[in-house]
Amino acid sequence: MRILHILNHIQEIGNGIVNVAVDLACLQAEAGHTVTVASAGGEYDRLLAKYDVQHIQLDQRRYPLQLLRAARSYQALVRSIQPDIVHAHMMTGMVLARTLREKPHYGLVSTVHNEFQRSAILMGLADRMIAVSQSVAQSMARKGIPQTKLRVVCNGTLGSPREGLATLPPVKLQRPAIATLAGMYHRKGIADLIAAFEQLAVEFPDVHLYLIGNGPDRAEFEAQAQQTAVVDRIHFEGYQAEPQRYLHATDIFVLASRQEPFGLVLSEAREAGCAIVASNVDGIPEALDGGAAGILVPVANPTALAEAIAPLLRDPDLLERWKGRSQQNLDWLKVSRVHAETLEVYAELL
Repeated sequence: MRILHILNHIQEIGNGIVNVAVDLACLQAEAGHTVTVASAGGEYDRLLAKYDVQHIQLDQRRYPLQLLRAARSYQALVRSIQPDIVHAHMMTGMVLARTLREKPHYGLVSTVHNEFQRSAILMGLADRMIAVSQSVAQSMARKGIPQTKLRVVCNGTLGSPREGLATLPPVKLQRPAIATLAGMYHRKGIADLIAAFEQLAVEFPDVHLYLIGNGPDRAEFEAQAQQTAVVDRIHFEGYQAEPQRYLHATDIFVLASRQEPFGLVLSEAREAGCAIVASNVDGIPEALDGGAAGILVPVANPTALAEAIAPLLRDPDLLERWKGRSQQNLDWLKVSRVHAETLEVYAELL
């Protein structure tokens, strides 16, 4: 097949949508397909080149003149490579691919991650919409996307061409260590985690909290931490190119999201053997095997979060049991499964 992926960028900044698309492009090219990625560029261009994936510059910034240029560039690109499948991962690319399809020469596929965004409904313009969890599929169906279009391909990261998780040495953390790896956004529940840690810190004077990631709300969370009596034990680590080094070193991984379509980081935390505590919301239970691989807590409830973490800090044996449970039943989280199921969706349109 000739496959074209469209993204806003391919920057190496921890964006889950980009990571999923890059994984797919690399594995598809490795399987013998002719794969092109169109975006505004980024650090992943080197990895794509390693897998013989062609990258074409396509700036889709939403300014009238720039969008006109993007439309012309897209039309020229399609005429040049004549794709069998165009796979749009973000809204602007979806609109370009649907609007400028002169004839149905290619099958049009979209992947929807953040279904809570209003623009997500536009991803339904595709011939097939891939939802990254059953939760996302149900939400899109409620918004009017026909079931005949919807397909579920749950996220997975294990065996990703982007990283060698098993070979990365851990960083040195002050133990016991609680960590989260998430964008600094309100929906990621960072404020809830800081509030829960403030409660835990009273009983556990040696515990430390590590917040890994960047985002527009970071300054607000830092100000919240400054207001606590334990600010010296709350560490803002920023974006990390190799976050798995923290996962290897942490004792308890927490994802306190208030909205979460799936959470790629959960598969990485499971592979690293962390005990996991996470919100019982959206696609998180699916990523944790319904709670078999991690402790699920009510969303937006710092007290419940603290009460779930505390027993793990009190009882080393319980902590080890949950670390072991997180590493069971990992095969379904491999990128090879995501790759195979995505090709099945493509095949429906050919």
